[in-house]
Amino acid sequence: MNFSLVAGAVIFWLVAWAANEWLVRLRPRNRSLARAIDLLVPLLFGISILVLWEGLTRGLDVSPILLPPPSMIWSRIMVSGPILWADFQQTFIKSVLVGFLLGCGAGFLVAIAVDRSPFLQRGLLPIGNFVSALPIVGIAPIMVMWFGFDWQSKVAVVVVMTFFPMLVNTVSGLAATSSMQRDLMRTYAGSYWQTLFILRLPAAAPFIFNALKINSTLALIGAIVAEFFGTPIVGMGFRISTEVGRMNVDLVWAEIAIAALAGTSFYGLIALMERRVTFWHPSVRG
Repeated sequence: MNFSLVAGAVIFWLVAWAANEWLVRLRPRNRSLARAIDLLVPLLFGISILVLWEGLTRGLDVSPILLPPPSMIWSRIMVSGPILWADFQQTFIKSVLVGFLLGCGAGFLVAIAVDRSPFLQRGLLPIGNFVSALPIVGIAPIMVMWFGFDWQSKVAVVVVMTFFPMLVNTVSGLAATSSMQRDLMRTYAGSYWQTLFILRLPAAAPFIFNALKINSTLALIGAIVAEFFGTPIVGMGFRISTEVGRMNVDLVWAEIAIAALAGTSFYGLIALMERRVTFWHPSVRG
């Protein structure tokens, strides 16, 4: 047991915490400097967590089977690059992206149809709330039976998980405009489609991007969990489930790190697109 490593890690974490407390209280007028501080604060916090994790696991002689240190996980990432890349392609590129696009696209189009039909609004939305509450561990085996063990069944799970959040949020967004705004469009003799594209879809954009951000995480979780129930010998979920049984916990954590990095990057890309598209919204202007 090495108490100097533990003490050094704790001291570094405390210093980083104090530095972050000082940084968040700064109010620079320079916009570039303010943006740099916004990036530096989470980066410094993340580094301090990794240093604390490394110091505690090595200083307290924690078994790597229970919790490997970050340096061991990084070494495994460097050694297992081809395996991790193949798993990333199978899970993220084939299953997550395809299922995300199909599920969100279908949810958006059905939301337009629901907005046009009171029958669908009263009949489909309650069913959507019911289906969205179904556990993924119940849906995934059925989809594997229907679509096989390859990535198609994972795409089906992702579509089911992302369809209804997009549907519900888009319907709510289309109803966000006030009656005065809609009356003004009717005064200008605007048709339904003109009102939709000029007024209602721009007003619904924050709701739509909120669904996209929610679905970016749901899609990754759904694809990984679905791989637990049947997949070819490749994929993040397959690797996690098999390597845990072999006690290769460092490879499991490497897969988790890659999945977290991919999910965070995907979420950040959608958030950046949201800022570009909804620049007029008060939350973005502020």
